[in-house]
Amino acid sequence: MTSNAPTPFTIDIPDVVLDDLRSRLDRTRFADALEGTGWDWGMNAAALQILVRHWRDFDWRAAEAAINEVPAFQARIDGVGLHVVHVRGEGKRRLPIILTNGWPSCYTELLPLIPLLTREREGLSFDVVIPSLPGYGFSKKPTAPGMNITRIADLWAKLMTILGYERFLAHGSDMGAGVVERLRANHAERMIGVHMVNVFSGYPQPDDPSAEERAFLESVPQWRMSEGAYAMLHATKPQTIAAALTDSPAGLAAWIGEKFAGWSDGDTISLDALCTVLTIYWATGTIASSQRLYREAFADAGAMSPPPKSGPPLGVVIFPRDILPAPRAWGERWFETAQWTVMPRGGHFPGFEVPHLLAADIRAFVGKIGGRQ
Repeated sequence: MTSNAPTPFTIDIPDVVLDDLRSRLDRTRFADALEGTGWDWGMNAAALQILVRHWRDFDWRAAEAAINEVPAFQARIDGVGLHVVHVRGEGKRRLPIILTNGWPSCYTELLPLIPLLTREREGLSFDVVIPSLPGYGFSKKPTAPGMNITRIADLWAKLMTILGYERFLAHGSDMGAGVVERLRANHAERMIGVHMVNVFSGYPQPDDPSAEERAFLESVPQWRMSEGAYAMLHATKPQTIAAALTDSPAGLAAWIGEKFAGWSDGDTISLDALCTVLTIYWATGTIASSQRLYREAFADAGAMSPPPKSGPPLGVVIFPRDILPAPRAWGERWFETAQWTVMPRGGHFPGFEVPHLLAADIRAFVGKIGGRQ
């Protein structure tokens, strides 16, 4: 392993970048829409105009100052530059946990979990580590193919070694769930436990599905036809759409905003939170690199293959408005689970939508497995 000592990092997006962003938003040429059509045709035209106006007037400097209050650093591991948030917990009994988001989110989704996990409760708190995926946010963009889910899991293990954590917990959603599943498979001796949102729908179809599994598996191709075109585009020709999204902030707002609208449980995510995510994608120019991870993931034999059923303790949490929420029978076909929770509300972005529910489920999972370093 080669690494450089972590160095403190403060976000400071240049004024010229923000001025250019506002100018482009001011000059947006909006697409027409058919009368009587809605979200099932894609980004709602009226909603996009509201979002673009809000983003144009959005106070990034206030958001930036708030984000910079959270300790962060940059580290270089095996040639990969990573942006990492690291906050130690209160009290004497602290367990390290690494948190990973997915697409089209960024690390700011996980910041609301920090006070909920670092605060001592019933004699336990957590040291929270939140790295940005390579090519997401302020982590550096990969410059060559091969930065897949398995390799990211290896980087996370090395990062935790650098931070002094021999054994640790991991939580992830979406792409982040894939990363923590690979940590469980390939770094089992390091894992106290793994907590993830949902279970991957792409494992091989069984010969003996239960009725619950059959209904779930029948819904997968239906979802792909109605909602999944973005993933196929990312996984096949990510550079094509990236050319448009890197040049047009309104296009970027539509591409990401439609997912935030469709995959969240009601109006639970503020426009300011969404505009923070959009500004990070825009200012860092990472929409292309974030989408390339889909192509890398689908070519990652380890991540796409059935996982080891047994291993470190696993907890799964299901949110009703997430993408393809899996039934318990499907999850327990592939994993021995120590905890399975079906939440009453929440969607694809639980850190933004229901952070208290998510943090409570992580704590309940650790309590159930008797977490020890």
